[in-house]
Amino acid sequence: MLVLDAGNALFKSRDSGEAPDARARAELLLAQMDAQGTVAMAVGTRDLGLGVDFLRKQTRKSKLKLLSANLVDAQGKLLFPASLVTQVGGFKVGVVGASPEKAAPEAMDPIIKGKAPGMRRGLPVAPAVAAEAKRLRAQEHVDLVVLLAAVPYDDVLKLANDLEGVDFVLQSHEGRGSGIPQRVGMTTLLQPGERGRQIAKVELTVNGPGRFMDISEQSRAKDQLRLVESNLARAKERIAQATDPAQKGALESAVASLEARRTALQKTAAEGATPAPRTHLLSYIQLGPDVPGDPVVQKAVERIEPPGSAGH
Repeated sequence: MLVLDAGNALFKSRDSGEAPDARARAELLLAQMDAQGTVAMAVGTRDLGLGVDFLRKQTRKSKLKLLSANLVDAQGKLLFPASLVTQVGGFKVGVVGASPEKAAPEAMDPIIKGKAPGMRRGLPVAPAVAAEAKRLRAQEHVDLVVLLAAVPYDDVLKLANDLEGVDFVLQSHEGRGSGIPQRVGMTTLLQPGERGRQIAKVELTVNGPGRFMDISEQSRAKDQLRLVESNLARAKERIAQATDPAQKGALESAVASLEARRTALQKTAAEGATPAPRTHLLSYIQLGPDVPGDPVVQKAVERIEPPGSAGH
């Protein structure tokens, strides 16, 4: 099992690092992510509320690694590792992190009176990620590449269309919650849940080369195919009964559209007839009141957000 976080996890908003409980909250989250075996997290806008130095100090001795292939200092040097390689189930997995692009320099850490702050900026995401994915494939010989993209959703869609060498993209920025996998270009975009309300669980089967096939896509196609065929049968019955030429023409147009849709769904459903060498299946674990909490962690949370407080 490989536990990852797409970033934007530590603060409620870009500016909430100034809140009285911000440091304690971020320290607790980082400590618990490390304790629960999180291997890597991308550095997002809502992780930088207390600055780069804070993040480095808090994770210096932890197994959790913070990643960003495009967040650099004034000299263009990376502030965090671009990627890491880990072994999971006998396979080498490369994990790349990405932060939002930001051409204008920003202060690296909270401003202290009388001290000139270091500056940071976000390089263009696409070339930074593409170069790192290529390096992981060529030099590290990884079997799988996952991108943790702590960048806006629209930017990820543009990026993924031309992205090579990345199998999966886990995106965070707006808190989009759960969703179905999206094939975009040569990669698959996954929503990892938001605000600790869900855990996205992706089960992979790797028995050969090629791109990953979504097991649930065939299942959804079969369900939709049954619905289309039912609608098609009803439309044909109505054509047989129609006497008005205009109505009949409209129904014939609808039948043609349904038949085209049926053909597309049949093709998708048939792709699952022969087992693919690489498959993925996405599901979500909802972390509601039916999931028991850890008493020790609960006490630590309540010290920061007491029961009955606005944030609890």
